[in-house]
Order: sequence, then C-alpha cells, then structure tokens
Amino acid sequence: MIRPRLFSIPLAAALLIGCTPVTPGPTPVAAVATPVPSSTLLDDVRILSGDDMAGRDTGSAGGEKARDYIVSRLEAMGVQPASFGRLQPFEAQGRTREGVKRFNGVNIVGLIPGTRIADRYIVVTAHYDHVGVNDGQIYHGADDNASGVATMLELARRLKAQPPEHSVLIVALDGEERGLLGAREFVKAPPVPLSAVSLNLNFDMTARAETDGHLWVTGTYQNPVLRPVLQPVPAQGRVSFAFGKDTPQDTGENNWVDASDHAAFHAAGVPFLYMGVDYHPDYHRPSDTYDRIDPAIFTSATELAIAGFHALDKALDR
Repeated sequence: MIRPRLFSIPLAAALLIGCTPVTPGPTPVAAVATPVPSSTLLDDVRILSGDDMAGRDTGSAGGEKARDYIVSRLEAMGVQPASFGRLQPFEAQGRTREGVKRFNGVNIVGLIPGTRIADRYIVVTAHYDHVGVNDGQIYHGADDNASGVATMLELARRLKAQPPEHSVLIVALDGEERGLLGAREFVKAPPVPLSAVSLNLNFDMTARAETDGHLWVTGTYQNPVLRPVLQPVPAQGRVSFAFGKDTPQDTGENNWVDASDHAAFHAAGVPFLYMGVDYHPDYHRPSDTYDRIDPAIFTSATELAIAGFHALDKALDR
C-alpha cells in the first residue's frame, strides 16, 4: 500500500458531490466463532515475507522468486491462465527514494470461469511486490502485501472447489509500491474488455486488524449500491467490516481512494472496492514480519473478505 504523502499518483478522480462522512457500519447481525487458522494461508504469508524474498522489489531476484511461488500455487490449484497467458510483463517508469527509474515488472493472472454470468468478470487483485532492501535492511512486507496475496490465493482455492457466479480473474500485481505500475498496465491491456468487468476487488494489507478490529472497505462512497450488499455480512471472530476513507472529508493518509491498485481501475471507470486494515507501527518498516501477525485475527479477516466476495458475487448483475 502507498501512503498518499509518499507518492503522488496522477490518476483521474471522480467528481464527488454532496457527501456524508461514513463510519463503521452497524453492529453485524451475528458474529461467528473465530475461524481455525489455515496452515496454507499462514504458509503463504510466511514464505512470501521470508528473508530469501529480500523484500520482493519489482525487477529484483526476490520479486522473481515470489512470482515463481505464486505461479506454482495457482498451477497446483488448477487455476487456468488468462487469454494472453499466465504472465503479463511490462516496463514502466516508477518512483524510488533516489528518484525516477525504469522497472521491469510482471503481473500474474489466472481465470476461474463463472456459472451464472460467465461473460461478466470480477477482477480480484493483490500486489505481491514490496520495497526490497534499504540501508542493508530487508523490508519483509508480511502485511504489505504478502497478506493480501495469501487472502487472494485462499479465495482462489475455494472458488476452484465451488465455482463463482461471475467469472473471476485472479491477478497478483507487480510494481504497486513504485506507483501502481502493474495495475496501470493491466488496465491498459486487460485480457477481457473493461466494459465486461463488474468490479475490481482489491486486497492490500489484510492481516493486522488488531489495531481497531476492522477490515476497512473503501469505495462505497463512489459505488454506493455496494454498501448494502456488504453491511449485513457478519463479523468473523474479532474482525468486522468498517466503511469509509473515501469521502472528500477524508484527507491525506486517511483517504484511500488512490492508495493502492484499485485507483487505476477507478480512473478507468471500473467499479472498485478496496479491503485492508488500518496503518500500524510496522507499516513500511523492516519490522513488518510474519511473527507480528496474529494467526487468528488474520484468518478472521480473510474469512470476512471471502464472505464479502460471495455476497458481491451473488448481488451483482441481477
């Protein structure tokens, strides 16, 4: 995830008129018991944030190693490639601490066909890159964003067992930390027309919900018909949905409309929702490591995200 003060993303914003500040939704109808942590979910985060991944910077050996791991997971699940193949390479100019440079990145794409409306798509995204090694220290990026990738892979696993109503593109994006590079490339050259995309659902930082007990949903101000779909979704364990960080009153770091890959979809006119936890002290620090993640909280947040996906899959395009 990119804090607005770190990068200025020149993406078009929608015209926003007459808003009401949004806050956490009403108390969920019923909370379920804390889900049992999934070893696969936790393994994905642990492996992707390991020292040998060296912070997964775009164009680095660590980034390539992370890419190979994600591809192997999709192949093992039987998730088929997109029409243009499994990989979408790109070259783009991005930001670093030292200034602007060219990056060679690669998006990873899988397709799970739908059962009810196969010619309409939900694009589920999570960026697998992070900021690499700085001043000799590995920035592990366990929450940002090995967690979102792990949540997406867990969703993919379940959708292979129980197919969705929409067709789903599972997209691990590269270059988010360098200026949404992979998302911009995907939107520029998608495997299906953007007019066929009903929603972009972006997972970025899904593990550390202990800060406030919320998995935040950004984008219902821009897409108000989606909020009633998610509001009834019950809490999972200690984690519930909260809505906001997307109005004109939300400024600076408290506005997430352009904070992650969903911004590229939003600028292209594609409906979007972003699910992620609030900032925590390990954000963009070497201390964002696997051992800081509470397995029960992360599992609950993932279960909630997946429940939210199913609610949206059932409600859209009726």
